[in-house]
Amino acid sequence: MSEKIVDAHDGGGSQGVTRTAASRLLSTTDIWSDAPSPPPAPDPIPVLPPAPPPVVQAPATVEVVTRAARAAPAPASAEQWPPRRLSLALQGGGTFAAFTWGVLERLLEEPIEIDTMSGASAGAINALLLASGLAEGGREAARSRLSRFWLRLMHEASFRSLMLVGGFSPAGSSVAFGPTLRSGQFDPVDLDPLRQALSRDIDFSALRGAACPKLLIAATRIRDGQQQIFRNDAITADVALASTCPPLVHCAVEIEGEAYWDGGFGGNPPLLRLAQETTTSDVLLVQVTPARDSYVPITLAAIDRRLDQIAANAALNAEIAAIAWAQAHAAPSLRLTRIAAEDCVDGLAQRSSTDLGRGFIRLLHRSGRAAAERWLGQHAKADATPAAVPFEPALA
Repeated sequence: MSEKIVDAHDGGGSQGVTRTAASRLLSTTDIWSDAPSPPPAPDPIPVLPPAPPPVVQAPATVEVVTRAARAAPAPASAEQWPPRRLSLALQGGGTFAAFTWGVLERLLEEPIEIDTMSGASAGAINALLLASGLAEGGREAARSRLSRFWLRLMHEASFRSLMLVGGFSPAGSSVAFGPTLRSGQFDPVDLDPLRQALSRDIDFSALRGAACPKLLIAATRIRDGQQQIFRNDAITADVALASTCPPLVHCAVEIEGEAYWDGGFGGNPPLLRLAQETTTSDVLLVQVTPARDSYVPITLAAIDRRLDQIAANAALNAEIAAIAWAQAHAAPSLRLTRIAAEDCVDGLAQRSSTDLGRGFIRLLHRSGRAAAERWLGQHAKADATPAAVPFEPALA
């Protein structure tokens, strides 16, 4: 099922500008830092009679003003649905990302222009497959790239397949391979076969072409734990591998002297950066890692799985809350909607993101297509624009 998260409508000329009100606000506001304390008010200056006695002034209140806040938002107006232009935030989650394959396949059947895509881990692989196909041969080539990649993974059902989609979580890896497993000690496939496997389906040179959507691919810099965003001109097979690198299974991926792990640790997917850089007012978040689970886990494997799910969504929840904060303070023209796999696949929180069973992958793919179909059609009314849906940032 799709869910409306942030609902504000762009004015008629929004597509002709390069920065939205949302991007201006988010790029100039650091909501995670405390504002500096105001300086103490100066002592009043004595004034000789008959002037009135000095008035003690209260300390001035610090008011954060941003460029976006100063500009009046464009008047709301009904927009075409489905949107003509769309940006995508694609979450990673191992084989759960086959759900995204189905979503993207259905979207490619519509005349929707893809503006910007962000992704981490398996979400990054889906974004790269889509972008490479669009750059080389349009919608049909993109559909073919996605299908070929996922069908190969499904039929191979190998350890390498799981490596390519970041299918090993930190906790899950230790459960699967034993407590003595450490990064660099267990490396059943080196980077060359993995790089070759990615290069079969992704033309990295095509990502630099004018026909390619803008890409924001995340990896986690080990040195300081910061999220690193790689854009089109910097994306290589090593970047793709870094974004999907499972720390407890594979050695870190080194890029220009820096070592990186899976991009999902810092933002899964990067959402604030996407809101800053998109040039369209419509953003679709495809969330594949379950946020809700009605069962309290008691086994080690189940506890690890649930902890991984919570961690995977923690950064995403914070970024959604930041966007909601931005809207409340400056009413930016940003319409953020969501398609969540857990709303479409029963018991997904109890399944493993390393499951490469053909029946499970096909179920995820079909469910993704059906979810995208509902997302495309649910607002197809005469008045077009979606109605607001209450949203809790904690995904409770």
